[in-house]
Amino acid sequence: MGLNIADLKVTTDDFEPGGRIPDRISADGGNTEPRLTVTGVPADAVELALIAHDPDAPLPHGFTHGTTYGLPATDGPIDTASARRGPNGMGEAAWTGPQPPHGHGDHRYYFWVYALSKPVEGTPSREEFLEQYADAIVEQNRVVGVFSR
Repeated sequence: MGLNIADLKVTTDDFEPGGRIPDRISADGGNTEPRLTVTGVPADAVELALIAHDPDAPLPHGFTHGTTYGLPATDGPIDTASARRGPNGMGEAAWTGPQPPHGHGDHRYYFWVYALSKPVEGTPSREEFLEQYADAIVEQNRVVGVFSR
């Protein structure tokens, strides 16, 4: 099956696509997760996964701010409270808001949603998920915000 990127949409009321992420979402300003909504979930998806990632972090693979598995494959607001948390870049099963180094410039934060043809087992890291579930991704999309300190 070919990868479809036309129908799945990820939106947030917390910031404009490509716009500045509010301080309240940052690690220093409240550490609250952005409220995400997904639409266009493919009918053959059985589960959604959410990965928040900063590719601009000065680390070999960037920094993962959160991994969430076991989300229902339905349109609507994403409720991470009832799903399984995988490890973030610090190895914790938690959300960690943006906190780039002072003076490092703008960092892009990608909030990827993956519609999957099979459920995720356990709580893999971002890298493990992408390696182990690449063939199960029916569709994917993201919303991107920017943050700097």
